[in-house]
Amino acid sequence: MGPPRATAMGGPAGRSPPVEKDRMSEVRIGTSGWSYPGGQGTWNGIFYPRKTGGRKRAPKFDELTFYSEHFDTVEINSTFYRVPTPEMARGWAERTPSAFEFSLKLFQKFTHPEMYEKATGADPFDLNQKDVDEFRAGIDPLAAAGKLGALLAQFPASFKNDRDTRGYLEWLLKAFKDYPIAVELRHRTWSDDPAETLQVLNAFGAAWAQIDEPKFRLSIRQSLLPNVRTFYYLRLHGRNAAQWWSHKNSEDRYNYLYSAEELAPFAEAAEEASRAVRKAYVYANNHFSAKSVANAAILKHQLGQPLPGEYPEEFVEAYPDLKGIVKLLPPSLIPAPKPS
Repeated sequence: MGPPRATAMGGPAGRSPPVEKDRMSEVRIGTSGWSYPGGQGTWNGIFYPRKTGGRKRAPKFDELTFYSEHFDTVEINSTFYRVPTPEMARGWAERTPSAFEFSLKLFQKFTHPEMYEKATGADPFDLNQKDVDEFRAGIDPLAAAGKLGALLAQFPASFKNDRDTRGYLEWLLKAFKDYPIAVELRHRTWSDDPAETLQVLNAFGAAWAQIDEPKFRLSIRQSLLPNVRTFYYLRLHGRNAAQWWSHKNSEDRYNYLYSAEELAPFAEAAEEASRAVRKAYVYANNHFSAKSVANAAILKHQLGQPLPGEYPEEFVEAYPDLKGIVKLLPPSLIPAPKPS
């Protein structure tokens, strides 16, 4: 799939990283976000039961609790738009099982200065240790609870590889060096010179986030291989090329359902990576109408992982490939939130 394969994990050109055949680390599979209450692509009535037995959904129904009964990890996107508060993070930790893990996207001020300025009117380049400390304080309850997976620094497609951007990337990685951090780069200049990119990332033990999305002339090319031995990070955005740049609503970009055949190479890549790293994360971001949930469940099945939790009948009707694979939620029952 592209140049990075030649130098992934520092190995010789054309060869994969060494594989320990008798050892496999855990592969955690989940979705990017869990709350999509509005829009045509809402999860309500598909993954989250809308009502049961002619009655409205229970008032105390908790989406995160329900989600965590099905998956052991989630990637939080809301932290891109708002720095989390310690109370918010503490609530996430309390509403999920002890082994559950959260990965979090860095606040937009760190990666998207123009978007930050448009949203807030503030100077995006007034960035210093105070911003770092505020974000760290917000996620500390997750770290203290042992539920912090990785941080994701997702840069825009316009973020090109040059001396200034490499210098900033080094600053950012140093600022968050105490955490596992994955870096999502999307401009082709980063894969045109993979050795230079890997030199920056590897120096801080940062994972080069592998991404699947529509490919254009200036899109990054990747190999799906890990570059560090600590962890692996893969994101599936969908392949809706027609609506990637031109869409009425932002959710339309993620209106894409992977077929089982399209997912198979990613299951294979995750399994291979799990033999070279301590932990692997795979997140489906094609969230329109809970398509990411369907694809995450299929990936778990392809990797031979159990599929816990129960799914509404409407979900299986929408995604019939899951029929006979997942357990159905009794139509007369709505799961009550687990006691904290």
